[in-house]
Amino acid sequence: MLPGETGSGLAECALPPAEKLLWMYDKMLKSRFFEEKIAEAFAAGKLHGTMHLYTGEEACAAGAVAALEQADYITSTHRNHGHAIAKGGDINKMMAEMFGKKTGSCGGKGGSMHITDIAGGNIGGNGVVAGGVSIATGAALALKMQGRPQVVLCFFGDGARAEGVFHESVNMASLWRLPLVLVCENNQYAVSTAPHRYLARNDAAALGRAYNIPGESVDGNDVLAVYERVSEAVARARGGEGPSYVECQTYRWRGHSKSDQNRYRTREEIDAWILKDPIPRFRKVLIESGIISEERADEIEAQALGLIEESIRFAERSPDPPLEDLARDVYSGPAMRGLNSKESNGGAIPCAN
Repeated sequence: MLPGETGSGLAECALPPAEKLLWMYDKMLKSRFFEEKIAEAFAAGKLHGTMHLYTGEEACAAGAVAALEQADYITSTHRNHGHAIAKGGDINKMMAEMFGKKTGSCGGKGGSMHITDIAGGNIGGNGVVAGGVSIATGAALALKMQGRPQVVLCFFGDGARAEGVFHESVNMASLWRLPLVLVCENNQYAVSTAPHRYLARNDAAALGRAYNIPGESVDGNDVLAVYERVSEAVARARGGEGPSYVECQTYRWRGHSKSDQNRYRTREEIDAWILKDPIPRFRKVLIESGIISEERADEIEAQALGLIEESIRFAERSPDPPLEDLARDVYSGPAMRGLNSKESNGGAIPCAN
């Protein structure tokens, strides 16, 4: 909530079943604690490279993925930890991936930006802005061509809307009525640039009209509003009516990445958005609706934190990838095959082709 607001601010609608509500609350907590713990590990020098934290945006992932069925698919972004957790990713494997360990979800080679779980329906994070949009469109096309009932939910940030591949993909998906749900997590900045500085028109409904699909903006810190709108979009996609665009208005509390010093926004702005924290807002709804008690809410929080702390211990105990794995899972085109042949490397480490 912004200063002066009262109440939860959450969507006033018939509540989903208690089981789903608690599922969303659990996922939001795990996502928050995961980000807090990896930030601590990075500050302690235990993690290397960079990372893009999802803190403050948890309602987007939890609400959107709650609208899916288990067999459905998602694609993600460089800020992908919350999406992976919501889609049911193994948190021990995710944490080990952050630590670059062999037990990681990608064997320690993907790192923060490329958490993937194909078996669980997570096609993967992507370090290229809007890169996941074309992948999601291709996956949705495959599903339609194969006559399968699943849908693909594509997460992307507000900056992706300025990329040509985004518009090409949405146009194709609309023309061919692909089972695709486009979820824009508008956290108000593309790195350090606000949307009004790079978009001639920042209007979700107008974007939808441009491609003859529904387009709607929703409070991205209201998990129930996200769930309601994305559920409608999922039903439309599954019914053969084509894609929809849902823009979640949210905010990232931390900088774009670990090197971001936040010099382009004020402390007052950040604090105002922190007051709209989606987790206590949702907790209040659960308690006031009689879904859980204060004591049960505390228990769920403690359990989520304990699981994340155990994942840190799992990652720290896990082995590093051995040297012989260096070129495994590395794929190359014809121009590179000679470099990976037995003639060029003595046959020591074959490369998968």
